Amino acid sequence: MAIRILAVDDEPDLRQLVRHALTQRGHEVRTAGNGKEAMALLGQEEFDVVLLDLRMPEMGGIQLLRWAREMGIEAEIIILTGHADVDTAIEAMRLGAYDYLSKPFRLQEVEQIVVKAAEKRELRKENVVLRHVLARREGLPLLIGQSPAMTNALQTVDKVAPTDSPVLIQGESGTGKELIARTIHLKSPRAQKPFVAINCGAFQDQLLESELFGHERGAFTGAVATKHGLFEVSDGGTLFLDEIGEMSQAMQVRLLRALDSGEIRRVGSHRNFKVSVRIVAATTKDLVQEVGERRFREDLFFRVSTIVLKLPPLREREGDIPSLVEHFLQSAQGRRRLGITPDALGILEKYSWPGNIRELRNTVERLLILVDHAVIVPGDLPDNILQIPKAYSEDELAKFSLSEVERLHILRVLARTNFNKSQAARILQIDVKTLANKMKAYKLP
Repeated sequence: MAIRILAVDDEPDLRQLVRHALTQRGHEVRTAGNGKEAMALLGQEEFDVVLLDLRMPEMGGIQLLRWAREMGIEAEIIILTGHADVDTAIEAMRLGAYDYLSKPFRLQEVEQIVVKAAEKRELRKENVVLRHVLARREGLPLLIGQSPAMTNALQTVDKVAPTDSPVLIQGESGTGKELIARTIHLKSPRAQKPFVAINCGAFQDQLLESELFGHERGAFTGAVATKHGLFEVSDGGTLFLDEIGEMSQAMQVRLLRALDSGEIRRVGSHRNFKVSVRIVAATTKDLVQEVGERRFREDLFFRVSTIVLKLPPLREREGDIPSLVEHFLQSAQGRRRLGITPDALGILEKYSWPGNIRELRNTVERLLILVDHAVIVPGDLPDNILQIPKAYSEDELAKFSLSEVERLHILRVLARTNFNKSQAARILQIDVKTLANKMKAYKLP
């Protein structure tokens, strides 16, 4: 692992010796001859480790250490000191230094302590990532569906996942866009790095900017500590920008700049540092239309839509509903498992599902809670799925055609009899075959 190191010492020979030795071992090393030079570099770049001489003219190591911690510089700082200054070096560790090295030292010893310090910094970053991921943890992706529309979408996922190309997922609300994004990540070379998601429509500009890019302590009212942005948290992994079409023009410009340069800057900071993040975006809007109406930047659209993946709504996924229902019934955590009758399942297949998979999952979870018997029957289904009409007054009914009144009455009787056609036919005083023909004519569930 290449470690980014800043060596600060007023002895030119020592600086060059350390730089040459550590560069030979594959690390990136910058040098500064005094505290002011170091402040300038620390204000512009991100370092993993700082080798800091304790005694320097004008600004000593302790003063620079205090400044670095006040500014939220997160590099691990190793103090370089003579034997007479060991007590001061220990005091520096109380102020947040990682460790100290007494001069003269061996170059091998320097690299060993630099590597350990960098490992500590990396572990701290991973802990930030882990806290974020655990806060948003959901079940492992399970993509269910054998319909032609879903099969085509999954084939596209398999093709784009191994690449690093930006992906734009389009689809109605509830179609599983984040699940697809997570699957792309897990099938990519970035799978061992973080997958981080954010809904761009859930934040106003200032908060969204802080969420994406982070902020320094004191950057604005309420910024009491340095915050890692999601670009930092997802470095090396995948950042999922849900509802990207809801971004303001100002935020679109900021995002485009970050994507073009591969660098980010926290709010309130003057330092840029590079990140490697794959972007997967999603939208319920038609971004081509949004571009045409100047609500979405054309350059940003092309930047995030190298691959466009369109997810089908549930009503177009013919044959997938039985498998999805079975999955939701079987994955009931802490609840008894229910069966479902063919009639009830047939009604679910005929429903249009405007809320897509999310609505289907919520419907099954509701049934798992409310149904007292072992098998779900048609009468257990919600009224909106059964298409049971509201009760109409005589004046309202007087405006309906005879066929519409008949349709409404048949549907109410079916619902009252739990869709038992034999019992409903007896109440209606018609035979079962006639009832079946009327149900077909009226397109009843």
